[in-house]
Amino acid sequence: MTIDTPQDDIFPVLRAGDIKQEPVSQSWLIQDLWTASSVGWVAGSPKTLKSWIALEMAVSVASASACLGRYQVPCRGKVLVYLAEDSLAAVRERLEALVYHREVSIDDLDVHIVTVSRMRLDLGRDQVRLKKTLRAYAPRLLVLDPLVRLHRADENSSADVSALLAYLRELQRELDLSVLVVHHSRKNGATGSQGQGLRGSGDLWAWSDSALYLKRRGEQVALTIEHRSAPTPPGVTLRLVAHGELPPQLQIIEETREISGARPSLEERVVDVLREAAVPLTRSSLRERLAVKNDRLGTALLCLQRDRMVQRTTGGWTLLPPSCFSVKDRSLFPSIGVRGNGTVRSPTEEHRI
Repeated sequence: MTIDTPQDDIFPVLRAGDIKQEPVSQSWLIQDLWTASSVGWVAGSPKTLKSWIALEMAVSVASASACLGRYQVPCRGKVLVYLAEDSLAAVRERLEALVYHREVSIDDLDVHIVTVSRMRLDLGRDQVRLKKTLRAYAPRLLVLDPLVRLHRADENSSADVSALLAYLRELQRELDLSVLVVHHSRKNGATGSQGQGLRGSGDLWAWSDSALYLKRRGEQVALTIEHRSAPTPPGVTLRLVAHGELPPQLQIIEETREISGARPSLEERVVDVLREAAVPLTRSSLRERLAVKNDRLGTALLCLQRDRMVQRTTGGWTLLPPSCFSVKDRSLFPSIGVRGNGTVRSPTEEHRI
């Protein structure tokens, strides 16, 4: 087929068979955790270690060390980070903690911090400055934390959000880098995929290629992984651990049993919270931890009490020994077992009823 139109007047086009094949190892920025040259979120409610996870990923890419001690980095790369809510001293302290456990010197770490006090990516001036900065440093990963400090637009407006996301997508495609944005989830979450629980327009969820969703459960945080074009690995449970005077460290406690995209029922969440607490919890305490309405919680507690899975004591609500559960109930809550002495057994913890 002959095309007579001048080349300057048409978009560049490539035959499918002429597209360069990419080795599987190069399709990942961080194996199983984040795809290469992609955009996406690290999202969750407050106090769910979002910034810790973002910097953990940054240090892993910059040092070619396993993220969270599990997810391998195929290729080392430079990282550019903008943390709008942290002082430079706080950023250095956190980075020093992360490199300490990798036996890497912070002086050799190829992580670069944008030090401007304010960045508004809905303004043309700041968009141009960021693109020029990225061209100058050529990072493999750009970390922006958090989204709410990067603009003055209405996050619930599809038009406003789409314009901002289009700019970030343009950066990813033009400069061949990954863009990781830290964002908040809605207080009450979502009934479907956790991506639907992102605060703001539904365009936010549709935009991401890779995403990590964080949810606090007592002292632990459940991490769910989601990819647009790659299989979704099992989620994991994390905890920020400090041993003596050593710097704190993010550790994987266990794999979570949740399937990507599936939200546990309120009854399951009540059981999880009671198991992790290891002590009776009042109804008010349960409401605060689960962020649900009082009538919904009441219905869930009545169902669990009817099925002899929980009991109400003078100190609050607590789990009954799993030996009291029906066969059906045990199949719904496989993470709970029982020892002969009446101790509740979970994959990583032991709580006595």
